[in-house]
Amino acid sequence: MTHPRHRLDDVIHSPVRLSVMAALRSADAVHFGLLRDTVEVSDSLLSKHLASLEAAGYIDVTKGYAGRRPRTWYSLTTEGRAAFDAYIAALREIVDAADRRPDPSGSAS
Repeated sequence: MTHPRHRLDDVIHSPVRLSVMAALRSADAVHFGLLRDTVEVSDSLLSKHLASLEAAGYIDVTKGYAGRRPRTWYSLTTEGRAAFDAYIAALREIVDAADRRPDPSGSAS
């Protein structure tokens, strides 16, 4: 099996989890509220997807306080960063291959 789709990580492949991974890729750590607002999902849906990413070892969870308010921050693990980078590379291969294919009608666009 050589097609790049076989290298797409099922854990990341969900639109919400992909969005979370992308948001975390660009920051050291993101607190729950900002992550929820960034990916535009409910608290419960985000929690469910974060639990899946944590179980896969792709994210770290840090609990603490900002002033007196409890906060939970999320960040990518080294494994999560590598998995996300591999996922994006596979997507790029799929898209790049489509761009290189000749027009089946034989006409130039």
